[in-house]
Amino acid sequence: MGLTNNDIFKKLRVAHKLSDEEIVEICKLVDFKISKSELGAVFRNENHKNYIKCGDQLLRNFLNGLIIHLRGPKN
Repeated sequence: MGLTNNDIFKKLRVAHKLSDEEIVEICKLVDFKISKSELGAVFRNENHKNYIKCGDQLLRNFLNGLIIHLRGPKN
């Protein structure tokens, strides 16, 4: 069993020491809206009743936003 999108998202969050507010702002860089409560559901234990599976679209938009956040906007 490999890593899930949720696992990858959690590992990136920890590695870059990002808060929920920072992740919301990073997603806004690529015009993707996500609330702090939705993020909380993504980061919950998968046995929790409010757990949400992280989809490909969420992870893709977060990664694209993270690139802009770290490197700056493309010229």
